[in-house]
Amino acid sequence: MNNIKVLHFYKTAIPSTIGGVEVFMDTLCDTTADLGVNSTILALSKDPAPDVVAMPKYKLVQAKQNFFIASTGFSFSVVSKFRKLAAAADIIHYHFPNPFADILHLANQIKKPSVVTYHSDIIKQKHLLKIYNPLMHKFLAATDKIIATSENYFNTSAVLQKYADKVEIIPVGLDIKNLSALNLERVAYWQQRLPANFFLFVGALRYYKGLHTALDAIKGTNLQLAIAGSGGIENELKNYAQQHGISNAHFVGNISEQDKVALHHLSKAFVFPSHLRSEAFGLSLVEAAALKKPMISCEIGTGTSFINVDQQTGFVVRPEAAPELRAAMHRLLENPDTATQFGINAQQRYLDLFTATKQAESYVNVYRQLLSR
Repeated sequence: MNNIKVLHFYKTAIPSTIGGVEVFMDTLCDTTADLGVNSTILALSKDPAPDVVAMPKYKLVQAKQNFFIASTGFSFSVVSKFRKLAAAADIIHYHFPNPFADILHLANQIKKPSVVTYHSDIIKQKHLLKIYNPLMHKFLAATDKIIATSENYFNTSAVLQKYADKVEIIPVGLDIKNLSALNLERVAYWQQRLPANFFLFVGALRYYKGLHTALDAIKGTNLQLAIAGSGGIENELKNYAQQHGISNAHFVGNISEQDKVALHHLSKAFVFPSHLRSEAFGLSLVEAAALKKPMISCEIGTGTSFINVDQQTGFVVRPEAAPELRAAMHRLLENPDTATQFGINAQQRYLDLFTATKQAESYVNVYRQLLSR
C-alpha cells in the first residue's frame, strides 16, 4: 500500500511559528515522505498564504485565524478547507491539545481513520478544562489511535490512562542533519566569550523551564551557566540574576544551529531544569543526547526522564531543588570519566530511540494498520 494521503491539522505550523509541535510535524512529514506518505498540513495563521505552500516534501494550507481564546485559535474559513482536504485524505492526523480540532472532527462526523498525537495534558487552563472536559473525551473516544510520546507520560497522564486500549508509544524523533557539522570559527568565538567548563541550557525562556532554580543552584559558587534562548520570562530572570549578584549566569540570547553545536561542544553538560508537566517531552534534551552530552533534568513524570535516564545518561533530580541541582553539577565536574560515559550512553540512546527515521517508520506502521482494518 503506497502513497498514503495524510492530513495533519493543528492550530499553527512552520513557517508562521516555530515550536515543539510545529517542528515535530515538519520532521514527520519530511521523513514519512520517503516512505510513501503524501502529507498536507492544515494550520491557522494570522497572515495566511493565499495558495497552497509547497514545502520541501509536503504541502501546507493556511487558513485565516479570526480570534484566539485560551491558547486556541479559531477560524471561519478553515471549516470548508478542512472538509475538502479531509475528503481527499486517507488518514486524519490531529495534534492534541487543540480544542478546535475536536469541534471540526465531531461536527464533520469524520469516518476515516484518525490518529491523535497527544503532545501534552492541558496544564495551564485548569478552570476552562472543566468546561472542555466533555468535548475532549468525546473527541478522544471517537478517534482510532492515540500516540503518547513516552511511557513516562502515558503512566502519569490520567487522560491517557482512560484510553489505554488504543494508546501506542512513539518517542519524538529528531533529524540532526543541521547539528552534524562543528564550525571551528564559532567554537573560537564562544571560547573568547564564555568561561571554561560551563553548563548549558538551550530553549525558550518559559515559566515552566525551572531557570530560577538553576540560578539559585549556581548562586555563590564557581559554577558557570550559559543560558541560550529568549522570550517569556527573560527580563525577570535577568533582573533576578542582577539583584542576587549571580554574575556566573551568562545570557547569550537566541543562537543559530552552528552556535548551538559549538556551545554543546564547549560545554561540560546540558542542564534542563523544567519543573512543570508543561514540559511534556524536551527536544532540547534529545539534541544534547545526539551530541553526546551528559544531562541533568528533573523528575516531573514526563518524557524528560525517558530521554535522560538517571545514572545512565546523566542525573535526574527533584524539581525546584536547587541544592540537588548544584550537587549534580559538581558531580559531573569532579568526575570527568563519569560525565564522558554518560555522554556516550546518551548518544547511543538517541540512536536507539529518538532518530527521525525511527519515528517515521513507527507512524507509517500505524497508518498502514489503520488502513488495513
